[in-house]
Formats: sequence, structure tokens, C-alpha cells
Amino acid sequence: MSLWLRRHLLLGLALLGLGVTPAFAARPDMASLASAIDTAVREEMTAGHIPGAVVLVGDRDGILYQGAWGLRRVFPDTAPMTADTIFDLASLTKVLVTTTAIMQLVERGKVHLEAPVSRYWPAFAANGKAAITVEALLTHTSGLRADLDRARRWDGAAEARALLLAEAPVSPPGERFRYSDINFLVLGEVVRRVSGLPLDRYAARHIFRPLGMTDTRFVPPAAWRPRIAPTDVQDGMLRWGKVSDPAAYHMGGVAGHAGVFGTAADLARFARMLLNGGTLGKRRMLKASTITRMVEPHVLPGGTTRGLGWDRTSPYAGGQDTAFGPGSYGHTGYTGTSLWVDPNRGCYLIILTSRLHPDGKGDARPLRRRLAEAVAAAWAPPVLTGIDVLAAQGFAPLLGKRVALLTNQTGVDRQGHRTADLLSGAAGVHLALLLSPEHGPAGDREGRVASGTDAATGVPILSLYGSSRRPPPEAMAGLDAIVIDIQDAGARFYTYATTMAYVLEAAAAAHVPVYVLDRPNPITATAVQGPVLDADRRSFTGYFALPVRHGMTLGELASLFNAENNIGAALTVVPMQGYRRDRWYDETDLHWINPSPNLRSVNEATLYPGVALIEGSAVSVGRGTATPFEVVGAPWIDGPALADVLQARAIPGIQFAPATFTPTADRYAGLPCQGVRLTVTDRTTLDSPLLGVELAAALHRLYPQRFTLDDTLGLIGSKATVEAIRSGVDPRAIAAGWDADLAAFKALRAKHLLYP
Repeated sequence: MSLWLRRHLLLGLALLGLGVTPAFAARPDMASLASAIDTAVREEMTAGHIPGAVVLVGDRDGILYQGAWGLRRVFPDTAPMTADTIFDLASLTKVLVTTTAIMQLVERGKVHLEAPVSRYWPAFAANGKAAITVEALLTHTSGLRADLDRARRWDGAAEARALLLAEAPVSPPGERFRYSDINFLVLGEVVRRVSGLPLDRYAARHIFRPLGMTDTRFVPPAAWRPRIAPTDVQDGMLRWGKVSDPAAYHMGGVAGHAGVFGTAADLARFARMLLNGGTLGKRRMLKASTITRMVEPHVLPGGTTRGLGWDRTSPYAGGQDTAFGPGSYGHTGYTGTSLWVDPNRGCYLIILTSRLHPDGKGDARPLRRRLAEAVAAAWAPPVLTGIDVLAAQGFAPLLGKRVALLTNQTGVDRQGHRTADLLSGAAGVHLALLLSPEHGPAGDREGRVASGTDAATGVPILSLYGSSRRPPPEAMAGLDAIVIDIQDAGARFYTYATTMAYVLEAAAAAHVPVYVLDRPNPITATAVQGPVLDADRRSFTGYFALPVRHGMTLGELASLFNAENNIGAALTVVPMQGYRRDRWYDETDLHWINPSPNLRSVNEATLYPGVALIEGSAVSVGRGTATPFEVVGAPWIDGPALADVLQARAIPGIQFAPATFTPTADRYAGLPCQGVRLTVTDRTTLDSPLLGVELAAALHRLYPQRFTLDDTLGLIGSKATVEAIRSGVDPRAIAAGWDADLAAFKALRAKHLLYP
């Protein structure tokens, strides 16, 4: 399998949002959201698309918003819409009842998805249907027609079964996606035959009653009629309290594809069960693994993506799929109903209308799209890092394997659990070795770090910043996979990326697959700034010809290194979910963990690619103080003079003030230093590598004997840039000279980007 295919396959898996419970899915401003919903519904009623609607928005814990608008009934007399109005749910029956019932039977070992339908209904094999499986019915790839012949008059479930047996595929199973009511008519019969219960009794016993869905059922009783929204007119008569779908109607109101009536509040209980991994309160309806299996995406011929029964991205989604994004799923109904669930945001949207009443000309699609966009925009989706996504998959790629993990204190999931502990405790995964980069397993060490043993897991730790910086061949022996989970800083000379590259090289030589669990670039993955590293200056602080700010995540860097440096490792990047590359780390909902001893905040990480450029020379950059990279100084600097020179440069996004400080460690430990304090005023406009050049130019001009410009070459990485500083070229002109190299790098970089 190619690198591209492996990477994008894992991207597809990562986008599932399955079984993941975000810890901090912030609730939106409900007043603003309520206003947006109210405006949309009223405008759609004014446009004549719907007579009224019930809209409900909720999360795992309950209902957050519910409203009712317009008329429940237009004739024979008018009645206002109320929140407890009962609707013909139409094709929501497919997922609410039939899919759920099939998956419950799968859990009990009574149905197998890959089995032919004829195993459970032997006569079904007639007329070329022997190869059709249960899964093909659920994914609408059976090859059967969309619906039974409506021109023929028939009545009763027995006649419906005879018609189903007479059906012949119009295309081979698996060849194409064709949304088909026949598929779910057949599945309803499978439920009846396997369970021994008619579908309506099965649903009442195993779904509705356990979930407390007291206003949901097939064939609603006459006493419910005042609360039921009429659907349409058939043969000159108002269809009111009887199912609108013709096939379900002729079957007496009970069918696998349509027939259920219910309320928004009852649907909310069902949606909460899905979001809570198959449970509601103390009742478990499905296993969490079954929910995962049920809604995971199947990319079907033609590009449509469906779950088992559930819609994910298709023309039937009405724009809700694109509004909520790739982790979401749901279903719509012909009468104007819809349920959409977004596990990433931890919310669901229920829209119930009777769009065929009173004249059969209504259209619920614009309302679905508008409300989905409003809810999705109001909810800030949580960022799930690679370890969260991998855990949601049940660590599937690692099952049965001996695994090494390159990590440190930053390798944690959303709840703060160490990746090392998660892998060590995962059934079927054998964590055999831990690898640690510079600063050691806890990220609190300077200088060389010895190997050791992890106290929590008992797993040996091999330091890659000790006697060797590369894993030796003997360390690779017996491994089946290497996992990398570590937080990068976004600067070319931060050594974690080089350590990752060395691990990739060792893994390629040993033919061991590598899985990189991605994390954010803390200073955004959009800014690409600074000089590109000279090709002959590659080292431990510069593995590849990157600019100082490369604008990539560690997973994207892994892809770039592997492909462009011809490493050839069997690499899989497990991407994040809910991440936008223009976010700063503190714009995610992730908890900041110092990636190394002197990067203690996003502010310091912002300054690091600039201030660190000069620390090879004889200045302190604040190591050994409370604010590393926020101060620059030395015993021989005149702080006010340097501040005046730099402030006069009017560098966008930064201000300077005189400062005095005494480092307790590192350069000039115990000696009072004068210099400047740097205050970021606009981090989005700050070009931090340009800041570094401005610092170098000012210090070289003021203190040419003390500030040794050549000592900055290792981190600046560009001899042309250093020589331009020496020659007195204006720093802005120097930065303009980087443009051609940056453009070439951006073109190379584009091939490896994963996020919007």
C-alpha cells in the first residue's frame, strides 16, 4: 500500500468521531443560536416551504433548546404546532428501528452482517438474490430497485413478502449505491424471522420501552390523533394518523423502511443513547463497539459515504453532512423529518416538519441546511489529537503487535492519560519499549539523559539524547510497530522533529511500520517564515531544508521527511480531528504542557523561532529566568540603548522595553544582565524570524566585538542571511530575499498538508 493511500486511509478512520467523548465540548451561546433558529424557521414558513416545525438541539446530558412554530394542522381546522406534536417519521424508521434491531441481533450472534440474507430467509435467494448480504442491504449496495412497483395494487404483509421474493437485482451487489426502501423492507422481515417477533412488537419491547420513548410507535392509537401532524392527501382524503409511505400503508403501517410515529423529545432520548456509547441512564441498548461499527464510514461506488443504515455524506443528507463535517451522521425522512448527530461536538439536531401538508408542495431541505449550519457554527468542536483518535479506534492498527513508543510528558490524551499508559493497558497491544527525546521522559532535563525504566509501566526507556541519538538495530529487533506521540514547537531547530526522523530511518531499515499520532503546531500551521536551511548545514538542529517557521504539524513533517528525504518507512499518520491549521494552541481546548523546560507558554513558543536564533552567540535569552525567550540581555549590554534601537525599528507585533535580570542557570548564571523585555502585541502579524534578524542586526551594530555573528549561523541556518546582516543590509530587505526559497518550500509542503 502506498504512503498516500495509507495516510488517507487513516485520515478516513480518524474522521469517524466514533466512541470519542470530548471532555470539553463547549456549549454555544444558546440565546444567539435560538435567535438564528427562530429566524430560519419563520423565513421558511413565510416562503411556503413548511406549515410549521419542531426543532430540538441537545447534547449527551439532555435537551438544550426546543421550539415549536406555525401550524400543526391547516385543515379541516387549524391547530397550532406544539413541542409534543407527533410526526410521521418516515425513513427515520430505517435507523430508529430496523438498523438498531439488526445490530442488536448481530451483538447476540443471531445475525452476521457478511452472511447472505438467504441464511435467514431461504426463499429470498430466488431470482438472482443469493449473493446479497445483510451488509449490502444496510449500505444500499444490494443492487435491488428503489421501491416496490406502485402501479400494482396489493395489500397486506404477506403480499409484500411475495413481491420482495419476486424482485431481481437490477445491478450486481456492490456495484453501485442505490438508496432503496426495498432493502429495509427485507431487513424488517429478517428481524421478524430471526427474533420471532413482528417488527412493531420487537421495536416496542427492545427499543422504545427501554429508552422511555413513550410517544413513539408504529400504528398510533386513535387517542393520539389530536397531537399528530397530518401528512398529505391521498384519494381526496387527509392522511392523518396513518403512515404516508405507500408500501408501509399497504402493509398495515408496519414496515422496515417507514411507519414509525414519534416526537422530538423521544428522538432526543435515542440520540443521547447514541452519543453515550449505546446507553441511556442505566439501560444499555447497544455496545459502544457496535455503535462504532454501525456508523463508521463506508465509501461506496460513486463516492457516497454511508454507515450501516445511517447516512454520512450523500445527496439525501440535505447539507447537514457538510455543515457538521466528516465525523457526523444522521438520516432524513420524506415527510420532512431529520435527525443528525455530531459526536465531535457532542450534540444532535432534530427537525420535524410535515412538509407535504397541506398541498404536497413543501420542501424541508432549505431548513435542514440552514439549521445545521447554525448549530454547527455555534458549537466549537473539540480538538482530538492522534492518540484520542487511535483510542477511539480501539487501537486497531496495533492489535497483536509489539510496540515501541517515542514520547515524553506531552504524550497524553484529552483527559490527561499518558499515551504510554493507554498503550500498556490496551488489550492486544504489547508495549515493549519507550523511546525518549531531548529533555528526557518528563521533559525536565537539560544535557544528556540516561536510559532507564518507566516506573508506571515497568517498560524500559531508551534515551535518544544520551550515548546515541538514533535507535540501534538491536532496539528494533522483535518490534512490529513504532508509535510517535510528542508535541513539537513549530520551529525548524526544535530537535523532536529530528529525533522522529532518525526513528523513521531506523524503522525503514528494520522494516517496522511507524504510526505518528499528530498534535497541533502551537504557533499555527499556517505561518511559513524565515530563511530556509542551507543544504550543507543539516544537523541535529536542522534535519531538512526547512524555513525557521515551517507551518506544519509533526505528522505532516513526518510525511514530508519520509517522502522528500527518501526514507521509505511504512508510515501512517493518524491525523487530529476538529483541528484547523490557523489555530494557535490556546485557541484549541487542549491543555498546555511544557514541551521542554524553557517553553512554558504559547507566548514563549511564539517568540522562540525569533529569539532563539541569536542564542548561539554571547547573550542570554532568559534561560534560567521565569520568562525564557521574553528577555534578551548580557552583562555588557546597555538595556535602554538597545531598547531604543529596537523600538525605533517599529517591528510589527512586538514592543521592547529596558530590562534587568539575573539568570539562575545557563549562560551568565548568577550575573546581572541588562537588555530588553519583549512584549508581543499582535502575534498574527509578528514575523518571528525577522525579529531574530532584527535582534542580531542591532546587537552586531552596537556590540561587534562582543556579539559574535558567526555563532548564530547554526540556528539561522543561512550563510547568505548572516552575511547580509554583517554587511548592514536592512533586515526587512533580508527578509524579502527569502521569498523565492519560501515559495519553493510552500509548493513542496503543500503535498503533505492534512488540515483545512
